Amino acid sequence: MFPIRDDNPQILTPVATITIVALNVIAWILVQGLGTGGALANSICSFGLIPAQLMQLVPPGTELNLGAGNVCVLAGSGGWLTAVTSMFMHGSWMHIIGNLWFLWIFGNNVEDAMGPLRFLVFYLLCGLVAAAFQVAADPASQVPMVGASGAIGGVMGAYILLYPRVSVHMLVFLGFYVTTFAVPAFLMLGYWFLVQVMSGVTTYGNEGGGVAFWAHVGGFVAGGFFVYLFRNKDLLDRHPYHGWQKNKSRNRNWHRIDRR
Repeated sequence: MFPIRDDNPQILTPVATITIVALNVIAWILVQGLGTGGALANSICSFGLIPAQLMQLVPPGTELNLGAGNVCVLAGSGGWLTAVTSMFMHGSWMHIIGNLWFLWIFGNNVEDAMGPLRFLVFYLLCGLVAAAFQVAADPASQVPMVGASGAIGGVMGAYILLYPRVSVHMLVFLGFYVTTFAVPAFLMLGYWFLVQVMSGVTTYGNEGGGVAFWAHVGGFVAGGFFVYLFRNKDLLDRHPYHGWQKNKSRNRNWHRIDRR
């Protein structure tokens, strides 16, 4: 199942969401060389978050095998700055496309409830908490962590509390048969969160690369907490579909911006 759109009207121009998307794309092009081998490996080594390096559990000069003949040599102890830079690095085309698609679907309406500046701070904080969860889950891991999914998990955690009954349209592949159906956001996002928790539990302690499930869990939990600190009640009251009362009347402050 893959979300393709929601039925949530957009109130504000999503300046922060567009900026975050643009920064990820720029990093993918200029820093990661559109995913080419050498540039991709160097960017992951330099800007990815490596828990064991951050916790100073490996000495400088340690070689990490990134696969495909690429070796990363750790220059020194990695600081928490890599928790920020890693949010803008990705491992493949599918990785960046999937992350930014989720951000676009859910991020603009969360930004509606906060405004651009608050949303940007909220996004970064969720990403930092997500990184902390992943490091806490396996502090000795030498696998670089990259991707915006932890911070986007925070966006989804906020969305489920702000707009729980808004319909999210899902694309479903059943063998050769492809169809779509709509479910309330609380079901789709709640299911997503449950999958992350169960996947994190079942893969706990596994060595090697993979998905940073605990970063997803940490980001989601952080988003559910921080949304109450960052939401702007005046902005949220202008939104017709917030809370559990989905069918609110449109008032004079409401207008739709077609983003699809």
